[in-house]
Amino acid sequence: MCPMPLPTDRPLDDLTADLTRLLGSTDPRQRTQEAYRRLSGWIREGAYDDVLVGLGDGMVTGVEVGLGQSDTDTVFRRSWSVKVLADCIARDNQVHVLSPRQLLVWGDRIATWFVRERDLRGNVPGKGPALALAHGADAVAELGRSPHFGVAELTVLLDVLADRLLLPTGCRLVSGEPDRLAQATVAILARDLVPLSILEPWIARLANGAVAVDPEGAVACRAFNTQAFLRALYLQVAHGPARPGVRSDLLLVIVEALRETTPELRPHLRAVR
Repeated sequence: MCPMPLPTDRPLDDLTADLTRLLGSTDPRQRTQEAYRRLSGWIREGAYDDVLVGLGDGMVTGVEVGLGQSDTDTVFRRSWSVKVLADCIARDNQVHVLSPRQLLVWGDRIATWFVRERDLRGNVPGKGPALALAHGADAVAELGRSPHFGVAELTVLLDVLADRLLLPTGCRLVSGEPDRLAQATVAILARDLVPLSILEPWIARLANGAVAVDPEGAVACRAFNTQAFLRALYLQVAHGPARPGVRSDLLLVIVEALRETTPELRPHLRAVR
């Protein structure tokens, strides 16, 4: 059932415009309960099926608002717009109303935003969740599930995830982002299209970035974030509900990467078959 009934006293276009503006509100209740909850619920119920392209295009515009800024309130519009866009893609994965070209266009815009986003705050004091990287990961996961994406596109999505993790940053991801990034990775792996010959160097690249060469600064934060991702990925692949065809071999590769990057875990690591 839809979390909030669709009003009948106003055109859907007008309601959508108002809610889209509220996605950028600094009031967490307006942003998450009034705006996102309604839009997400109506998408799931099919209210936007005939205009899904227009809704998604509007959200794509939202992810560009203030892009490049950090520690400003524009992050809310970008982050929650991409969260709604993820819901649009998830809906298409069920009802198949979008063209392959449309998904590729959205995927390109999401990827561009994802690696350019500079505001990585999880929760903003007094203003609630921002979670740009977590929401970006959700969008990548839904793209990874799209039947319009083949091995070439899925490989690009994996590279986008790695590019994002390997960017130097002064922010440690401690609001569940590594888990969401790992879930996005497993959504891609579950398609059973990307071979181990691509995944092995991909993991090796991440492992290289997970080695801290100094105890402080951007490189140390990058190492922290990448190590957290590799641990989350290990748990998802080893114990998650998805069982990719490359699971056993991939676990060996991930375990070796963790042994190289986190010596304190070496006595406890083993591949799960």
